[in-house]
Amino acid sequence: MLERDFQSKLIREIKSLFPECLVIKNDSVQGYPDLLILHEDKWASLECKRSAGAKKQPNQEYYVGKMNEMSFSRFICPENKEEVLNELQQAFGSRRAARLSRRQ
Repeated sequence: MLERDFQSKLIREIKSLFPECLVIKNDSVQGYPDLLILHEDKWASLECKRSAGAKKQPNQEYYVGKMNEMSFSRFICPENKEEVLNELQQAFGSRRAARLSRRQ
């Protein structure tokens, strides 16, 4: 799966989980995470990868780490998507039932 295809599906899924959220695609600064998610009084950023082994660009580790110190930020790929979305729901304090991985 191409990263852009994964990202498109992920955006739809995030909007389904958090219907009132804003999802902003970042592409202006090298290394910034791909997505900024604004939900109520909280925010998160996600760097999309097509697979767990996909190459990371310069500065991505720095920005994901820095933004995670400020709020919530993760690398996300198909292999860890369920885990990251569960963590995002916890970070946003969602009142919805937690997502369960299909593998369980």
